[in-house]
Amino acid sequence: MTTDSVAPLPLVFSGTESAPDPRDWLSAIIAGSDDAIISKNLEGNIQSWNASATRLFGYTAEEVIGRPITILIPDDRLDEEPRIIAAIREGKRVEHFETKRRRKDGSLIDLSLTISPIRNASGVIVGASKIARDITERRKAQEAQSLILSEMRHRIKNLFTLTGGIVALGERSGADKDGVLHTVRDRLAALARAHDLTMADHGDDGLGEREVSLADLLEAVLRPYEGLVEAEVKVNHVVTGRALSNIALLLHELATNAAKYGCLSVLEGHLEVHIEERDDELGLVWDETGGPRINPPETTGFGSRLQTGLVSALGATLNRDWRPEGLCVTLTLPKAALAG
Repeated sequence: MTTDSVAPLPLVFSGTESAPDPRDWLSAIIAGSDDAIISKNLEGNIQSWNASATRLFGYTAEEVIGRPITILIPDDRLDEEPRIIAAIREGKRVEHFETKRRRKDGSLIDLSLTISPIRNASGVIVGASKIARDITERRKAQEAQSLILSEMRHRIKNLFTLTGGIVALGERSGADKDGVLHTVRDRLAALARAHDLTMADHGDDGLGEREVSLADLLEAVLRPYEGLVEAEVKVNHVVTGRALSNIALLLHELATNAAKYGCLSVLEGHLEVHIEERDDELGLVWDETGGPRINPPETTGFGSRLQTGLVSALGATLNRDWRPEGLCVTLTLPKAALAG
């Protein structure tokens, strides 16, 4: 790939030599910068383009100099350029402006821009310099952190709700005080074990290497609701790796929703779960009856988005039938996904 950069002039000189022209210093700094440095005139046409701009955007200097800066701006952000030019004409500096720009191949990149006026020898503003820094990785890290925080809030909220539901079910069971305490304690311990399985892919303690049979995984997730559940697993497959946390978390979300809104929220409720083998796939039927009537949610919350993401990660399909007698969920899962 050819670039427009000129090899920086040597900047080491002896005491008998005259100092380099300041313009040579500036040229060397621009040429060697890791940030893309671009200048444009007040009409928005590109006037200079350093090597890092070529690396960042994919265009060589010959391809862009004289062309409008808008070749780098996505269509839905074209309104940014007039505002930037207006600020420059007023002598204002635009700092740390985060936006998106378009590469030569059409892909978008997250950037932080610093834009400053360029003045001629008479002090008249004749253009603008732009320093563009790639912040794609920072954005990805921020999005990942936001997702983790959202999931943590979701989990904590669910655990408090489920704990209250388990206590309420124990109180309504008709058992004596000691019996209620024993039941609640056992179900909370089972809930904690099930929650651990949903975290199996996290941490540095090797949890991600565990192997759990699909039958044991389902039993662990449903154990807190013993007495309300009938499960039949006609397969003997092992779940490992990332699939372990994904499947455990998906089953945990289904159980959580049933305990908050459906058949596991009342003593009269009943849940039947069947898992069977179908060629290269496994079929799971989650059949709720006897609980409060529930309707499809009108909005998509984090839990729904989480389920959608888990189903996609597993390469599975999930269908919901909101029947009057209770929700029925059908999950089809490729066998190959069990070792994800």
